[in-house]
Amino acid sequence: MAQWLREFSIGDWYQADGQPFEIVGIDVKAEIVLVQHYDGALDEIDFDSWGELNARPTAAPENLSGALDAEAEDFGLIDDRSGLPESRNAVAWLDAHDL
Repeated sequence: MAQWLREFSIGDWYQADGQPFEIVGIDVKAEIVLVQHYDGALDEIDFDSWGELNARPTAAPENLSGALDAEAEDFGLIDDRSGLPESRNAVAWLDAHDL
């Protein structure tokens, strides 16, 4: 096994040409590194090309929604209670009861 291959593992994040990607697999027999780009695209990089890629370790993106093609609202993560009846809107309930 190549020495450089021992330096990273599945789950490590790298960046090449300004684009972050995560190592999601290593196939030693086929001599490829499997990566997933931030936008969700999967790619295979052969061992020879890895050396030319000039990839550098980087931190995982804080917001990993790039691969999900979804917005926070799709998961109910935005707390918008303005349209709720008074009984479910805590601020309106407190105001209505002079609290």
